[in-house]
Amino acid sequence: MTASGNERDAIRVHGAGATGTTEVAGAAGLTPARARRTALRCLAGSLTLVTVLGHLVPGFEQPCLAPVAGAATGVAAELVLESLDAWACLRRPRYLSPRSGRTGGTLDFFLPSYVTGLVCAMFLYGGGRLSPVVLATLVGVSGRYVFRFRGTGGPVLNPAALGTATVLLLSWTGGASPYRFTAGVPEPFDVVAPPVVLGLGVALHAGLTGRLPVLAGWAGGFAAQAVVRGLLSGVSVMDALLPVTGAAFALYTVYVVADPETTPAGRRAQVVFGAATAAVHGLLVVLGVAHGLFLALVAVCACRGAALAVRARGRRRAARALTASSAARSAVSPGTAPAAPTATAAAADPR
Repeated sequence: MTASGNERDAIRVHGAGATGTTEVAGAAGLTPARARRTALRCLAGSLTLVTVLGHLVPGFEQPCLAPVAGAATGVAAELVLESLDAWACLRRPRYLSPRSGRTGGTLDFFLPSYVTGLVCAMFLYGGGRLSPVVLATLVGVSGRYVFRFRGTGGPVLNPAALGTATVLLLSWTGGASPYRFTAGVPEPFDVVAPPVVLGLGVALHAGLTGRLPVLAGWAGGFAAQAVVRGLLSGVSVMDALLPVTGAAFALYTVYVVADPETTPAGRRAQVVFGAATAAVHGLLVVLGVAHGLFLALVAVCACRGAALAVRARGRRRAARALTASSAARSAVSPGTAPAAPTATAAAADPR
């Protein structure tokens, strides 16, 4: 998950290590680990329910097998990659870890990749073809192992956004149009559905994941970029805010941008993260770049990871310099024991 405090520092790219951890703040008296499991289960369960209802109502125009293919691909890819990573690092696979204790622990391990598969299936429209969903899910889950925080192995880039953006950029596949989510919903329920989904998602994030500041920053930033675009480019502010009324925006807000694994832990950092995503999205719209929602999120995640890596490197250099200085003073005065690392030095190196 996302790093917190001094451990939230650097990224590992193709094995070049860094450290990072993510704790979902305990809610309603739950421990962080218990809150994380509960949040994962609630997110996966609600997304499954939305997917099933979306195809039955009907509303989603994607093939009915698309979410099945996405979820199966995500779980299978996670199984293979985790097994290979465990073999390479001479450790026990996490889905077999004694920490799981029960079958539920093993199932919880695969929930993030399961959610990634469902999200990719939800936001991609390849006609009757399932290959775009499969490819997007593979890219997203693989990104969890290529770009990750050292220590916990949490992803730096949002898996669903990475996979979806990659397929949208590199293939003929288009994104699911907003109307496709409520095409078969009769009036007035087509107007009621998006606020209901958004409201339930906000309640879930407020109660379990602690990512309400991300939603606040994202919503406020989206409104601000709409006003700025209206003032500078002559675009109607109401037209710029129109996506907010759609089901696609609600689903993206609840299940993509507020992903607990790839968002900061601190409240202020969460607000900045959400607002930055909205600002980059507005910039991409002005530049005429399509699929700005997913590209903006990937860009912000990448910039955050790079910033944490640079900060971690600086702290490690400062810690090494302090250690070298203490050793030099000890060499000058042989009777003096080397100075113990200070709190600053200890905090500088999260290892």
